[in-house]
Amino acid sequence: MNSLTDLLDVVIGVDTHVLTHTAAIVDAGTGGVIAQLTVDATATGYAELVDFADEHSTLRAWAIEGTGGHGAGLARHLERSSEVVVELDRPERAQRRHGAKSDPLDAIRAAREALSRPRLGTPRSPGDRQALSVLLAARRSAVASSTDAQRQVFSLVIAAPEPIRVKFRGMKLPAMLRTAAKLRLSPSWDLETRTTVTVLRSLARRALELTAEAAAHEKEILRIVRTMRPDLLDQPGIGPIVAATVLCAWSHPGRIHSEAAFAMLGGVAPIPATSGQVTHRHRLNRHGDRQLNRALHVIALSRLRYDERTRAYADRRTSQGRSRREIIRCLKRYIARDLYRLLEHPA
Repeated sequence: MNSLTDLLDVVIGVDTHVLTHTAAIVDAGTGGVIAQLTVDATATGYAELVDFADEHSTLRAWAIEGTGGHGAGLARHLERSSEVVVELDRPERAQRRHGAKSDPLDAIRAAREALSRPRLGTPRSPGDRQALSVLLAARRSAVASSTDAQRQVFSLVIAAPEPIRVKFRGMKLPAMLRTAAKLRLSPSWDLETRTTVTVLRSLARRALELTAEAAAHEKEILRIVRTMRPDLLDQPGIGPIVAATVLCAWSHPGRIHSEAAFAMLGGVAPIPATSGQVTHRHRLNRHGDRQLNRALHVIALSRLRYDERTRAYADRRTSQGRSRREIIRCLKRYIARDLYRLLEHPA
């Protein structure tokens, strides 16, 4: 989407919260504030916002921060009403650092930012993509909690009383979990031993249940990815979790305007850092979608290990004096651009 200044009469900035949304109508030509309104974050409030906008102009666009969070309900309502919605990732910090803050002021800033930005993005698509996003979040939570429980089981076994430790001697962690989940209490044990066994059994069962939950989520993720873009799974180094992460970040054709923009979104585009007599210098980009960045990193590591072309590239760059870290950074940039071409122009 191009600049809004020459296309519209007004831009409606919306500051979204859990219970209320505040909107400000800003003139597209002058940036002046025309009207403001705060409504409840409900279907009735969304309809009230649309009626409020109808009173001022039909040539309009909505600039909303958090279309995947607090503003998700409003964004869906506006999409069903065929409204033009612009997604704002976050307000420019330089404009907020020394200024006042309130919901109306944030709504005004959102509208003016949409008017000033040379490139504008549309909200991520709902449906299958949103289902993948929900499943990925649930799986990450299950994996993290399961890992924590497994660590606790291992630590408890190490420090457990001898009658308990002997049951686990020589076991690897998976066997420890299965054994701990089946432990039974003995009346002859003292309080410390009984408590340790009770907690071990609880933690082990929790870890096993969460591992099974994560596996179920991954199975459903694979099914959806195969429905949406099975061609992604044919690429080296890409499994269902990585593919789902890439699809969630990319969302739909046309949302990201170029290969360079997708690389920037993934945090793999180098940032110029030239000053004075220091020229042609770049620094590491630590911004962007960190889940996408992690997915690109996983692809790079997998290809370095199993893909002959990638290994040949790494050998060539190593002979040129590049470190492994620099090679991985270059690979991630190449992979991001290659994935963008595949997603936007499937064969």
